[in-house]
Amino acid sequence: MRSRSRRKSYSLRNSGINPSGFHPSQIQFYIILAPVVAFMLVPIIFIVSNAFKPPEELFAYPPRFFVVNPTGKNFADLFTLFSASDVPVSRYLFNSIMVTVVSMAASLIVSSTAAFALSKKRFKLKQTLFAVNTVALMFVPVAVAIPRFLIIARLGLINSALVHVLPALAMPVGLFLLKQFIDSIPNDVIEAAQIDGASDLQIYWRIVLPMVKPALATIAILTFQATWNNADTSAMYINVEGLKTFAFYLSTLSSTTTGANLVAGQGMAAAAALIMFVPNLLLFIILQSQVMSTMSHSGLKG
Repeated sequence: MRSRSRRKSYSLRNSGINPSGFHPSQIQFYIILAPVVAFMLVPIIFIVSNAFKPPEELFAYPPRFFVVNPTGKNFADLFTLFSASDVPVSRYLFNSIMVTVVSMAASLIVSSTAAFALSKKRFKLKQTLFAVNTVALMFVPVAVAIPRFLIIARLGLINSALVHVLPALAMPVGLFLLKQFIDSIPNDVIEAAQIDGASDLQIYWRIVLPMVKPALATIAILTFQATWNNADTSAMYINVEGLKTFAFYLSTLSSTTTGANLVAGQGMAAAAALIMFVPNLLLFIILQSQVMSTMSHSGLKG
């Protein structure tokens, strides 16, 4: 039976339906996918092109998509402004790196341990807690801005470095995604480990985490993007300049330049947008294979 299945699969590959290598029948897929890929690349190309436009091209009408006379003056002006800042820019950058790393690690630990408990442990109100998390997926950050501010103020986290990290721990989509992954792990595997004397911590660390790596990579990317690009926390909860992040500093470039410096401010803002975008792109390229595994797994039942 197995040999018949293999022969059938081999014949399908060689008939052009699902070839292992390139086959002329695949041209139709390239014709469909090539425009889609080009469309998805448009924002990336625009960000890169915009960062190297001279002022006359930034304000040209009609607007130009591609840069005609590329220049590095925007980056030179940006680094000059960095050196003239009262607070060293390295301080903003250090804050962003530390906040992002700590938030990613804490979010992964909190989401994975909570998902493990909701998936494989038995306790009262388990379904209720998961239902609350599912309902939380419906709310966008703007809808909970006022309640979040009141909670942070009551906890005394205003002007505290913890205000950058603690709100990031509540990540409903991360908990939901990880629980769905852990649900697909057979209970027999967990029970066998318990019979062998493994503790809950050992099961979590040695069995669960290695089997949900694609979901962890996806959550790491989502947490990185939300934290690295977040300028609202510094604007709303931080009054101490030394605790603000690099994203907040870059977001003020165009708004703090007036008069004759307005044009230069737009150029620096374009260069800053590219600087903020590159780490997101690099992280996705590094972890994209894991993300693709997450997407393929999401359509399968455990």
